[in-house]
Amino acid sequence: MSKLRGSYGRNYLYAAETPSTQTLPADDAPHGTVALAEHQTAGRGRLGRQWIDEPGAGLSFSVVLRPPLPVANWPELTLVAAKAVAGAVGAGATIKHPNDVLLDGRKVAGILAESAGHVVLGIGVNVGEAPWPGAAAVERDRLDLLVEILDRLERGYDAWVGGLTDR
Repeated sequence: MSKLRGSYGRNYLYAAETPSTQTLPADDAPHGTVALAEHQTAGRGRLGRQWIDEPGAGLSFSVVLRPPLPVANWPELTLVAAKAVAGAVGAGATIKHPNDVLLDGRKVAGILAESAGHVVLGIGVNVGEAPWPGAAAVERDRLDLLVEILDRLERGYDAWVGGLTDR
């Protein structure tokens, strides 16, 4: 992915189809590893909710983060990711706490953070078409959107880590 601006995505995993991008990275995957799939068969959101995507239409990926301790701060990374996604989606995007991004009041993206010694952020964005009634979709090239989200996420993460020392 030569369009990348930072270090996120330099380690890259791809699957045409997978149950969930959350399960693609190995437990020892380095910080910034990105796992991308064209389609998830068992994508999920917060509280065990199902994430529906259309093969080749949405943008479904996960990012491995290895944040500093204490673990009690790690839930804040969901908001860091939501800000990155909302910024990349652009005008009309807002954050519905704690893990949804809305476009003109309708859900366009969701974020799922899971931790087990590190954090895996799952991000799903509706691109091109909304997969269910009442949802929204962003009209963007999927690769360009991915690159922008990763850039914003890396900068947001770095600022978050820098802010930890100020506490």
